[in-house]
Amino acid sequence: MAIIVSHPSPEKIDWWIGQLQPLLPGWTIRSIHDPGAAEAVTYAVVWKPASGAFLPFPNLKAIVSLGAGIDHVLADTKLPRQVPIIRTVGTDLTQRMREYVALHVLRHHRDMPAIAANQREKRWTQLVVPPATQRSVGVMGLGNLGGTAARTLASLGFETRGWSRTRREIEGVTSYAGAAEFDDFLAGCEILISLLPLTEATTGILGTSLFTKLPPGASVINAGRGPHLIDGDLLAALDSGQLSHATLDVFHIEPLPSEHPFWTHPKVTLTPHIASLIDPPTGSRIVSANIERFEATGHVEDLADAERGY
Repeated sequence: MAIIVSHPSPEKIDWWIGQLQPLLPGWTIRSIHDPGAAEAVTYAVVWKPASGAFLPFPNLKAIVSLGAGIDHVLADTKLPRQVPIIRTVGTDLTQRMREYVALHVLRHHRDMPAIAANQREKRWTQLVVPPATQRSVGVMGLGNLGGTAARTLASLGFETRGWSRTRREIEGVTSYAGAAEFDDFLAGCEILISLLPLTEATTGILGTSLFTKLPPGASVINAGRGPHLIDGDLLAALDSGQLSHATLDVFHIEPLPSEHPFWTHPKVTLTPHIASLIDPPTGSRIVSANIERFEATGHVEDLADAERGY
């Protein structure tokens, strides 16, 4: 029984192997670059695998994504579609996303970018903002991460609304669903958070068409996927004043190229894909438990739907 680990960083491959091996002592765990006997490999633990990476392994039972999203796996045009994909989610990862969303919503709500600019200029200006009960915040995507983020914002007192493909009932959150209710949802979002999965339908969703439907001066937080955002459209909306600020954690190219205008734009807060960053000590416990459960039963709660894309 063998497991391979694939990651763009060789150091992180070693890191994951070192964390997983003590938790799965009956398994041989190796790098995809030195897999041993290909026919012995039954599981692949991966982040952004290369195209065709799984073709040499005829006996794969499942591919384990090192994250909640599976778009990086589905990007492989040679992916063996019959192989199930297991997502990696858990309470620690959900808690991290709750913290990130709460932090940056509160930053936008209390106008901290303007306060920071005033400090740099030594201006003593007491900015007045409404209480959270008078601020409307919207979450796009109400899955495991988005649903928890919406509950957190509602508990802080924000007038919270959520939008998803199908309706979700969440206490304290006004639910909107489907294309027919999308514009109404957007019209009430002074702060918009995107936690959508990346699918054909959500690619480029954060663009001019959406931004113009938000209240003037709204702000945007993207902690979903980089391709949700049309970069040029965001810059135009910020420069025109339609949007007041954007917090971005995910990008089309990561690491973000040094020449990209996001680095220096005064209305952009940039974080390096850390909103719900998985770490080997936490992730390895989730991954090992899922592999053992799938091996024993052929099923886990976190099994993805490749047809839907998440």
